[in-house]
Amino acid sequence: MVETGQTPPLLRMRGISKSFPGVRALDSVDFEVSAAEIHAFLGENGAGKSTLLKILSGAQPPDEGSIEFDGRSVRFVSPQEAQAAGIVTIYQEFTLAPDMTVAENVFIGREPGGRVFISYRDLEEQTAALCRRIGLERSPRALVRDLSVAEQQMVEIARALSMKSRLIVMDEPTSALSRAEVENLFAIIRNLKRDGIATIFVTHRLEEVFEICDSYTVLRDGRHVGRGKVAETDMDGIIRLMVGRDVGLLAAREESFNTGEPALEARNVSRRRKSTDSSAIELHDVSFRVNRGEILGLAGLVGAGRTETARALFGADIFDSGVIAVGGREIRVRSPRDAIASGIGLVPEDRKQQALFLALAIRTNLSIAAQDRISSMGVFISAAKEDALVEEYRRRLNIRMASPDQIVGNLSGGNQQKVVLARWLALRPQVLIVDEPTRGIDVGAKFEVHNLLVEMARSGIAIIVISSELPEVMALSDRIITMREGRITGEIMGRDATQEKLMRLMTLGQPQAA
Repeated sequence: MVETGQTPPLLRMRGISKSFPGVRALDSVDFEVSAAEIHAFLGENGAGKSTLLKILSGAQPPDEGSIEFDGRSVRFVSPQEAQAAGIVTIYQEFTLAPDMTVAENVFIGREPGGRVFISYRDLEEQTAALCRRIGLERSPRALVRDLSVAEQQMVEIARALSMKSRLIVMDEPTSALSRAEVENLFAIIRNLKRDGIATIFVTHRLEEVFEICDSYTVLRDGRHVGRGKVAETDMDGIIRLMVGRDVGLLAAREESFNTGEPALEARNVSRRRKSTDSSAIELHDVSFRVNRGEILGLAGLVGAGRTETARALFGADIFDSGVIAVGGREIRVRSPRDAIASGIGLVPEDRKQQALFLALAIRTNLSIAAQDRISSMGVFISAAKEDALVEEYRRRLNIRMASPDQIVGNLSGGNQQKVVLARWLALRPQVLIVDEPTRGIDVGAKFEVHNLLVEMARSGIAIIVISSELPEVMALSDRIITMREGRITGEIMGRDATQEKLMRLMTLGQPQAA
């Protein structure tokens, strides 16, 4: 019952429970969001956040519990019903049609006009008004495929506003944005708040909670474990709620396993922009070396050429000139097959699109690159050897799974990342490149992945870490090189690095004046 004089919440979910075969995803969860509030929804991967939000959006029905929205009892049987009521979800993977215009995406299925003909004048005028409201400086006629990630996200927000939303759910909205783009997004969210629109903000970047959010709710293992005002807690308090233990924030490594023996060397690697890919980042005489047992950080702003360098080393993109050597021996890399045969592995930044077969079992994803270890006479797969391989890395990496036959797409983000890392460990590479190793995973899984990378270095593997999170680069790296516009701009030892020094090298290409 609401106390006298107290404004009832915009959203109230009570006693929400949901089970799947063998899994209790939600156990009597309570969740409330007030009007015009920015509410952080937090928890480790697998805590139940996605399930609760799917129930809220009408994508899944609850087994038990009740939902009240704007003072009335509701039960949505489809996302369309939730949207009609004023609840819109913007997912991490956008739902836009790339070959349609901004205007067509904003009003798709709800185009102004008669029953037969669409009024394109009204469509574009209404879209232009929405774009002005959120600061999207693009023509309503622009194709979505020509927009940046940040601009596509703004199209999603414009679509939500066109539905006269009262509550917008944003799932990991900053995961692929630069800092400038994040600040612009936060300005939009604050403007939405001033307009009376509430936001549920789902993120693994806890520093953002303290920057933008008013209140928070934490789930753990499918249960509600805490909520409160952001101003009345701190980072350690939220982490303890999320993981049920003290994890500790990132601290710089004190021990190095650098043997001094060269593992990989790139000399004057260059790649020109092709006419068929005019937006690609060029590489200009990229040269560096990483030793066995060393963790080398690669830092730079969006568009600096970090991922392009990784893809060139791995043979995913063919470079035009330069030399790559592994173990002191020059190699020819024209494809990922060449790189793998030479002992180079790559964990790409988008594990779902570029690393995992989401519809296949864990065992298949883990063992697919180690067929020689689990086959008999190089032809027939040995089920016993495959089981032993999966069990070995399940234990070593603490992969939480129901069984090796579980579909990998049903694992949490952190456990999916461990499966990708296990795949490369099974191949025993000399060099492993990890691009955004902890993007989209929770703080507990992040800590485990960091420890795993350090253990790989201890075993003698050379690690190249690419991360947009400077504290992560500084905590993991023995040495850090910086890039800008496809060029190496500087180098600094990990123990001497600060965010200010790195940012100066990343943006200006010069160290701080003495």
